[in-house]
This record gives sequence, C-alpha cells and structure tokens, in this order.
Amino acid sequence: MPLGASPQRGRGAQSATVPDRFGLPTREMDGDWRDAMEALDGPPVKLRTTVTEEHPKTILSFNQSPDIFFDRSVNAYRGCEHGCVYCFARPTHAYHDLSPGLDFETKLYAKPNAAQLLKETLARRKYRPRPIAMGTNTDPYQPIEGDYRITRQLLEVCLDARHPVTITTKSDRVLQDLDLLAEMARRNLVAVAISVTSLNPVLSGKLEPRAAAPAKRMAALAKLAEAGVPTHCSIAPVIPAITDEFMESIVAEAAGAGVKSCGWIPLRLPHEVSPLFREWLDVHFPDRARKVMGIVKSIRGGRDNDPSFFSRLRPTGVWVELFRARFLVACRRNAIRKTHFELDCDAFRQPETGDQLRLL
Repeated sequence: MPLGASPQRGRGAQSATVPDRFGLPTREMDGDWRDAMEALDGPPVKLRTTVTEEHPKTILSFNQSPDIFFDRSVNAYRGCEHGCVYCFARPTHAYHDLSPGLDFETKLYAKPNAAQLLKETLARRKYRPRPIAMGTNTDPYQPIEGDYRITRQLLEVCLDARHPVTITTKSDRVLQDLDLLAEMARRNLVAVAISVTSLNPVLSGKLEPRAAAPAKRMAALAKLAEAGVPTHCSIAPVIPAITDEFMESIVAEAAGAGVKSCGWIPLRLPHEVSPLFREWLDVHFPDRARKVMGIVKSIRGGRDNDPSFFSRLRPTGVWVELFRARFLVACRRNAIRKTHFELDCDAFRQPETGDQLRLL
C-alpha cells in the first residue's frame, strides 16, 4: 500500500497478506468465474465479519515456554474482531492458509463445545490444576462473545470445579460476567488484566478499531476492583513515538480506579505482524514511520523482532531503559506496583460428569 493511502475503515490491518512461511502456494488463475469477479463487479463495498463454528477434540493447550507465567490456556475463539494491528497472535491464522491481516479480524471461528471439553478434561483422574489463562491468543470478550457466551460457560465450569483462571482482555464486556468473577474472587480463583494502549479514543480507533474505548476499559477496571476482583492494568504494547506518551497518565488513572497492579510490555512484531504494522504506519503515521521502526530495531538487536526466549519479552537499549525508568517513577508517584497474583489451586474438585455425582 503506498504512503498516505486511504485507511481500511473499521479495520486494523490494511490488506490481506498471503502467508508464505509454510510453503503454501497462492491460488492460481484457473478460468473460474471468481477469477474475474472483482473486475466485473468492482471491489467489495464493505468487509463483513463471518463466524464459523468448529468442534475441536481438545480445548486445553499446554506450553513449555520458559519465559511466560502460565503453562496452560483456553481459547474460545480463533481470530479476533478487535483488529489490533499489532496483535502478536495474527500469525496463527497463517496455519490455516488464511491471511494474518484482514482474514484474522473478519474470518472468525467459535468453539461452542469448549465448556464441555474443558469439563471432561478437568474430570480426568490424572489432571492436576494450575491457573488456566484466557485471552492469551485472542480476546475472550471480543464482540461475538455477546452472542455465543462461550467464555461465560468456561467460567461456570471453572467456578464449579474451583479451578483458578486468569483473564486478559481489551473489552468492558468482561463486566457481563461480574457475578461469576466476584464469586470466584471471593474464593481466590481469578485475576483479570485489562490492556490499555492509550487514553486517546481517536488513536485507539486506529490501533484497535473494534475494541472498547480507553474510557470504557478504565471504567471496567474500576468496577472490577470495587467488586473485589484482583485487577491488573497492562500498558501493552508500548509503541515508541506513538503511545509511549500515555504511560504516566495510564498509571495515574489506573491508580485512581482502585487498581493496585500495573505493568508494561514493549511492542513485538513477529512474522507477518511486522509488514502489517509497517503498512499501518505508512497509512496513519507516514511522517514518523521511519522513526518508530528505527526505535523498534534499536531495542530488538537491529531486527524488527527478536523471537528468542526471555529476550523477546526483555528488549534492551537506551529506549527501553528510558521507558522503564518513566514507568517506575509513575508507579512510585501513584503507590502502584506489578503484582503476581497467587491463586488457589488447593480447592480444586473434579467436575461431575455423566451419572457420576460428587460425594462432597
């Protein structure tokens, strides 16, 4: 897309990049009428979001990554309509021969049997509980959750089994489950993180076009904290020369909302996210695109992205030191810190399945 081109309205990605990491061939012209469809009918007027239901055989994913805090996660959906242009999960759509660009935010997949699968997994005799992370790949409270309520069903299973859960989201839709979350919090079974990138709704509308506005996210943090739910404000990602100016004000507003924990994560651009983000810069910030990418490269060892364990989450350089110092000063001023929430794994009880009833 040329510099200064018109933005793709209502979407984060500006194009449908073709995945090539897996040797997937692009579709060749074969004389089918669809080859000439756009030439005959013109380009599509508006991108539509589609949702396909899928029924996987397993729902709990395990990982052995040494630099992240969880070892298991659940994703109720694939793809995410929030459309955050910087989303590190975008490349997962390439596994299915779909674009990490526009396909990731328009071609979504829902897993209606997720709660039943989780219940069956937790009921296995050899299962041992540790916190399940929700929202690690796609947002559990993206717009289609309003219809499917799969995340709520998963929380109901976890509450019944007394199984701990962590949630990361950019949506105030999380408040629809405040009744469950408050009950889980009373049992020390849940912690919720809401990601806030900036406090400017116009900028957020460009970065994450279908996520909740910053003010709504802050209000959700306040209501969660008021209900006694352990809350964390994640300033993520921090984009140099675009969103870093909001670090101090986000910390201050989070503290004013009653949040006791904050953290920040620098921008990551793995695989196809890098060209998508560069394209986004050319459309929305052509005047500072070179500066932004220059800083990104300076903290990532001269590359757009550093994929190595530990260093991928701990970039280095003068810019990182500056951001870290600013963040720590803001936290001291507002009596806030980053907290690792210790959730209760000892209260776990296996769910009832079939005709087997719980004895206690």
